[in-house]
This record gives sequence, C-alpha cells and structure tokens, in this order.
Amino acid sequence: MKLYSILIASLLFSSSAFADFNLVGEGKITYPTGIDKPFTFGFAWDEQNKKFKIGNKSYNMSSLPESYSIALTLSKDDEKVWVQEFNAGFIDSFEWQLGEQTITLKKKKFKVPVKGDYVLSLNKTDYFLVKNNVSIQIKFKEDGIDNIKN
Repeated sequence: MKLYSILIASLLFSSSAFADFNLVGEGKITYPTGIDKPFTFGFAWDEQNKKFKIGNKSYNMSSLPESYSIALTLSKDDEKVWVQEFNAGFIDSFEWQLGEQTITLKKKKFKVPVKGDYVLSLNKTDYFLVKNNVSIQIKFKEDGIDNIKN
C-alpha cells in the first residue's frame, strides 16, 4: 500500500513538472468596408505529448519551437493589409490579444506621411511600417511567450 501511495504521489508531481501553455488568441479584424469580424488564432504547447498548436492545427515537435513569425503584407496601393493567419483576403486593421500580449494594427493620419497610414502596436509600443512586408516575431518560452518583436 505504501508503494502504491508513493507511485501515485510521484505521478502527480511529475505531471505538474511538464511545461504547457494554451494561448487562445482572441482578436477582431476590420474590413475596408468597416465591418468587424472576430477571429481566433493562438498557440499551445503540450510538453508531455510533444505537440505544438498553431491556430487550429497541431504538429508533432521534438521540442518547443523557438519562435513563430506572422507576416503582414501591404497592398500595392498601401491601403489594405493581408495577414494570412487572420483572414483569406485583405483587411483594414486588427486587434489581437494573445495571453498577456496585445497586438494591434490601425490606420492613423499623421502630419508627416507614414506608409499606408498604419501604426503597428506591440504592447503599447508603436511602430511605423517602412516596407510592404513586415513580420511579427513571437518568441516562446516553456510556459508561454517570452517576447514579441517586429
């Protein structure tokens, strides 16, 4: 009986040692027409089963990936943006909550022209687009997101 209790206790403690996370990634895209649509795009890591989830797809991995990049592509006229993970076509802007992280892309008029009139905000730090293709790089750690950069 004592051996059985020790075995149960060790299983309980060993399973809690696995580093897992599940970041649902709730967001909202706004189309050029002004219509808003919710979306979900998140990440999850299951250490015990060595599975990494990107959006609604799951992949077998030997270890947690270091990072994932999301590409933002400006249209030729700089008026719209395409984000493959969020929508099949061009959108006007988005707001995305990924765990504790907040990522937004919004249009805003400035005194000095800015490419596409876009501002990309990563946790309230604003960036201007300087090229038609930029990326958001999400770096992971065992229990979630380490940081997000552009």
